[in-house]
Amino acid sequence: MTAGAYSGTRRNWRLIALLIVGLGVAIVVGANAHLVYVAVTSQTACVPHAKSVGGDGAYRAAGSAC
Repeated sequence: MTAGAYSGTRRNWRLIALLIVGLGVAIVVGANAHLVYVAVTSQTACVPHAKSVGGDGAYRAAGSAC
């Protein structure tokens, strides 16, 4: 094997490694963007809860959207 052939092979592996890392970063960024999108656009349904302060110690919503 000549020095030139070795250099080309090494460059190919470096390119493949960079592409794999770039793909991984793109997947992580895309997944996080999807989570933010779903969190911003989703509207949870109203659930029954105590509407007045006090009571029998039951938890109540801090701010009701219903």
